[in-house]
Amino acid sequence: MVNENPQTEFDSPWKQILQLYFEEFMLFFFPEAHEQIDWTKQPEFLDKELEQVIRDAELGKHLADKLVKIYLKDGSETWVLIHVEIQSQEESNFGRRMYTYNYRIYDRYKRPVVSLAVLGDERANWRPNQFGYELFGCSVNFQFPAIKLIDYQQRQSELEASRNPFATVVMAHLAALETRNDRLQRKQSKLALVRRLYNQGFERQDILNLLAFIDWMLTLPLDLEREFLFEVEQLESEQRMQYVTSFERSGIRQGLLEGIKLGLKLKFGTDGSSLLPEISTIEGVEQLRAVLTGLEAASTIEELRQIYHSPTTDTQPD
Repeated sequence: MVNENPQTEFDSPWKQILQLYFEEFMLFFFPEAHEQIDWTKQPEFLDKELEQVIRDAELGKHLADKLVKIYLKDGSETWVLIHVEIQSQEESNFGRRMYTYNYRIYDRYKRPVVSLAVLGDERANWRPNQFGYELFGCSVNFQFPAIKLIDYQQRQSELEASRNPFATVVMAHLAALETRNDRLQRKQSKLALVRRLYNQGFERQDILNLLAFIDWMLTLPLDLEREFLFEVEQLESEQRMQYVTSFERSGIRQGLLEGIKLGLKLKFGTDGSSLLPEISTIEGVEQLRAVLTGLEAASTIEELRQIYHSPTTDTQPD
């Protein structure tokens, strides 16, 4: 049976939003560094270089890490390693891992590397920002700036007033932490974030990008998701704007497909997974919801297939 209370996904949405809004990220969290960067030159994301370094270091892949090539206003090239840490348990060797990434990148590519950390956990006293040792007069002292997202719980008015996309990102992240065990409150928080986003006056694509992030972070059971979408439609009607269609077909549709994929595998094994390509061609969100709901009752693959081949099922894109 598909999990009706889906787990919150942190790494993937952070990775995506970092790449979409890297300049805004630096301005929001590290304004002094932002001021020194020449933003007339496009930042370059070095995913392959980072993957190679992580493999060499044998530390495992961390999805929210980003390595970015930027240029300073004095013309020099600098590589910035952004590390977003979303672990639920304290990691005693975090500082060492940051140091290892840093020196491995420098050793391999001979480029100056700036390491920056964003800590998205709930542990108020866990604030790693250095690694070092000293023996026989030889010392290593590696320090890195670290942002603690829960500190923004005391800065809500500042977040509310900011038009930087990362104000919305932080608010969504904090809401995901605060409502982890209360999905009804999560629905209300999610709706409040969408209402605020519509009132900010962003461009259409920015709204869609941030809607996708909010939806990814603040997952809801299907019944509450239906209520949420209905209320969003009402909100859009009041404000004479429409984003929910594109919103559904990006964030919501993808979430439903992931749920169906898991349900097929759990219920029917390899044979079930073979249905995914044809189910993936379904555009209508309500039809995908019907498939996901029908997974519980269907005893055979053919019964499930009848759900989305039924002429009574809405097949129009939402």
